[in-house]
Amino acid sequence: MKKLDHFEKELLDAFEQGEFKSISPSKADFTKFKAAATATFLKEKRINIRLSSPDLMDIQARAMEEGLPYQTLIASILHKFVSGRYIEKPSRLVHDAEL
Repeated sequence: MKKLDHFEKELLDAFEQGEFKSISPSKADFTKFKAAATATFLKEKRINIRLSSPDLMDIQARAMEEGLPYQTLIASILHKFVSGRYIEKPSRLVHDAEL
């Protein structure tokens, strides 16, 4: 098991001391969350896209890092981008290759 950093240790200690309380979402929040989840998993349309071989290989490598099929990763990235929630993070493969 990976060693916990300071923040993670504080969270674990607080949890073990019963400092966290479970709450239920309001009906409005629950409805909003349910609609978002449903919209995320609707697959109504099929598209074809051309990618360069190196880009596809990089996408497949990133998908392996994330433990996802590459098509699911592409769909997730596109969904996050169009909903304004996409935050880019560097690939561990790129970082490791630079070392």
